[in-house]
Amino acid sequence: MLKGKKILLGVTSSIAAYKAASLIRLLVKQQAEVQVLMTPASHAFITPLTLATLSKKPVYTDFVANLNGEWNNHVELGMWADVMVIAPASANTITCMANGICNNLLLATYLSAKCPVMFAPAMDLDMYAHASTQNNITKLLQYGNIFIPAETGELASGLVGQGRMAEPENIIEALEKHFSQLQDFKDVNVLITAGPTHEHLDPVRFIGNASSGKMGYAIADEFALRGANVTIVSGPVNLPLFNKNITVIKVISANQMFDSVQNIADNQNIIICAAAVADYTPTKVVAEKIKKKDAELNIELQPTKDILAHVGKNKKTHQTIVGFALETNNELENAKAKLVKKNCDLLVLNSLNDVGAGFNFNTNKITLLDKTNKIEVFELKEKHLVAKDICNKILEIKNLEK
Repeated sequence: MLKGKKILLGVTSSIAAYKAASLIRLLVKQQAEVQVLMTPASHAFITPLTLATLSKKPVYTDFVANLNGEWNNHVELGMWADVMVIAPASANTITCMANGICNNLLLATYLSAKCPVMFAPAMDLDMYAHASTQNNITKLLQYGNIFIPAETGELASGLVGQGRMAEPENIIEALEKHFSQLQDFKDVNVLITAGPTHEHLDPVRFIGNASSGKMGYAIADEFALRGANVTIVSGPVNLPLFNKNITVIKVISANQMFDSVQNIADNQNIIICAAAVADYTPTKVVAEKIKKKDAELNIELQPTKDILAHVGKNKKTHQTIVGFALETNNELENAKAKLVKKNCDLLVLNSLNDVGAGFNFNTNKITLLDKTNKIEVFELKEKHLVAKDICNKILEIKNLEK
C-alpha cells in the first residue's frame, strides 16, 4: 500500500522522538521513500545521524545547507511529498501550526505543503488535556489536517493517561487508510460546474453575482485527490487548483456553460452543478458601451437554459446528479422541491441566513438531502472539509446503487 509513496516525516522535541526510528524502519520496509525534517530542539532526544541512516537520506533541520549558498527549499519539500506526517507533534509545534508561526524549516514546510498533513501529538496528560492544546488541535482539524490521536498509557513523567504518541504501527495503519481512501473514485468521470456566469449588456457591463467558485473548486480538488477524472466547467474566477490533473473548461456566459456541459455530460459518471448560473440574460447585447443618460434605462431579460434541469432530464442509468440550492427563506421546502423537480440524487442546501456560508467565504454550512428523504445537517466548516463531506455522501449513494 505504501510502496513508492513519498513521506515527509517531521520530528519535534518530545521524548517520543525515539519512536521516529521505528516508524522510519516500518515505512522503509514497505518501500516508502522517507525524508526527515527535525526541529533543532529535537536533536536532544534523537540524533539526525540515526534517522538519516534509517531513512537513507540526509536529515534537514536548517534552511541553510552550507556556506556555499545552498539551502533546503521548504517549498520544494512541501511539493515533493504525497503526505506529511508530524510525529511526534509537541505542544509547541501544534501551537505554531495552528497559529501560522513559522520559526524553523519544519514549520515553513508545513505552511508550504500542498499534500495532506497528519499529526500525532505527544506530551504529558495535563498538557494534552489543556484547553489551549485542544483548541489548537480543533483548529488544525478545521484546516483539514488529519489527526492521529494520542494514546493512553504510562508517560515520561510517571503519570498514566492520554498523551503518548500513537505507536508506529498505528501511524502506519492511519497512512494505509489514508491512501486506500484515495482510490474511492479511481477512474470515475466527474463533471463539476463552478463560479458565476457573466451575462453581458455591452462590452464592459454584465449581470452576474458574487460567487467566488471556491466550493466547486474544493470539490474538484477532493475528487481528483481520490482518484477521479475531473473536468470543471468554470465561470470567471481567479482560483488555483491544487491537482494539476484536473481539466478546466473556462466559460463566461450561462449559454457557454450549458453548451460545454451538454457536450461532455453523457460520458460522466457524476455531474455536480455547483455553479451560480445567472437565471436571466439580456435579450440584446449592445456592441458599444451604453452611455449614461438622464432617462431611465430598461433592459429586457430572458431566462437562461437550466443546466441542472437538462442533465436531470437526460440522466443516464450510470449517472449520479448533484445539485446546489442557495436559499434565503423556506430553505428545506424549496430544496425538497428542487431535488424532485430537477431529478437529482443529492441536493446541497446553503442558506444565506447562516453566518459564514454563501458567496466568497472560505467556510460553508450545508444540509444534504437525498432521494430517500434523508436530511443531514453539517456544522460550519472550511470549504475543503465540506467538499470531503459531499464526496463521502456521493460515495455512499454510489455504493448503495451497486
